[in-house]
Amino acid sequence: MRKIPAPRENLQATVEGDIEAIDGVLRITRIRVRYQITIPAGTRERAERAVATHATKCPAANSVAGCIDLDIAAEYTEES
Repeated sequence: MRKIPAPRENLQATVEGDIEAIDGVLRITRIRVRYQITIPAGTRERAERAVATHATKCPAANSVAGCIDLDIAAEYTEES
């Protein structure tokens, strides 16, 4: 993540989705991703930029672009 160490224990996600019946067919219409990220002190700006541009580099996000609305956000905890 933008040259910020991101070991598994420092990066977690909660993911939720909405399913709606469209023309009688169930479809996933929205996915919300909430990251909980622990970052080294002084790297918040880089971490925020990485999360903001994440979907443009993510193969899964690119595969569903235009079909499913994605909402990606993060909560940051800075290490001392």
